[in-house]
Amino acid sequence: MHAEHHQEPFTALRTLLRSFGQIVLQRDARTGACVLAAWLVCDPRLACAASTGAIAANVGAVLRGYDPGETRDGLHGFNGALAALAAFTFVADDATAMAIAILAATAAAWFLGPWARLLRSRGLGYYSSPCLLVTWTWLPIVHGAFAASSVGAGVGLSVGGNASDAVAWMPFARALLAGIAQTSFASTAWAGLLILAGIAMSSMRCAAFALAGAALATAAHSLIGVDTLSLDAGLWGFNGALTALALADCGALAALVGVCVSISLQQAAAFSGVPVLTAPFVVATWTVSHFMRDTRDTHISLNTSSFDSAAKRSADIGDSEEPRRFARTLKRRASATLLYENGRHHVICTHARRPHRAVNADVGSRAAHPR
Repeated sequence: MHAEHHQEPFTALRTLLRSFGQIVLQRDARTGACVLAAWLVCDPRLACAASTGAIAANVGAVLRGYDPGETRDGLHGFNGALAALAAFTFVADDATAMAIAILAATAAAWFLGPWARLLRSRGLGYYSSPCLLVTWTWLPIVHGAFAASSVGAGVGLSVGGNASDAVAWMPFARALLAGIAQTSFASTAWAGLLILAGIAMSSMRCAAFALAGAALATAAHSLIGVDTLSLDAGLWGFNGALTALALADCGALAALVGVCVSISLQQAAAFSGVPVLTAPFVVATWTVSHFMRDTRDTHISLNTSSFDSAAKRSADIGDSEEPRRFARTLKRRASATLLYENGRHHVICTHARRPHRAVNADVGSRAAHPR
């Protein structure tokens, strides 16, 4: 009992850091520590906001009676951290921002349970959607209109151009790393480098996908002709990075398609004046996951039909025991294949079903979300 008492603070700290890690779809306290360091490098205000939001959300999850294992994995805290970061990004007054952050983080945690069940019934992960819905609820009330945001399609221009401004970064490299940083509401190249290092500690493959997704999105938006200021701040790269991360376990092609969809969605949303935050990432990941599930279900159905046809043909050969035994074997194989494929699909591509326990976000075999 004495040993357990001394382990409690470390468990709480690990839960908090995992909540930070889940923002970039990693169930790893080391990743969370790097994300925390990125906030401190960029703007300590962000670190304070995220810590407040994650703690409030985890407390809310405990009060709601959610699975303690999922809470320890950070699955209930990361949306609270994101909701609090959004509050501190869009509200200038610290006292008002803190009040909104606590309320928004708690609301995100309480809303998560029924929302996750609804999405799970459709084979989708929740990622950062609870944060999005909560933020879109309070933002027009506080500002009177979405137009109050100075960035139509991004997270928000975080303060903090400190350390990285003194370094002669190549423009594209700076925009690329800033895009990685914006996955957690930071905005400097140094912050992006820290977050990328944290992802690499959890999975080199995920780090490569995040870098590739951010690079593709940044390059595409640059060719389209977005303004240089928002591009350098990483506002056009983070959705690509998150989409590639979420779909990494579904393969390079799925990740590529997802990033392209997120680019199109973010460009379309840029004209609306609505701060879409990570909505392009969430919708793009849902779209690709749904398409893959439908394709897989069709493949399973065709395979099962071929097994049934073969079984029927073998049964029609005659009435001897051998053909009937062969028919039963074919049917058993068809059932086994169906169970295997369904089980595989249950593990692949879902932040909502035990994402970061076995995979990382709701997708893959590592154990995420999700933004």
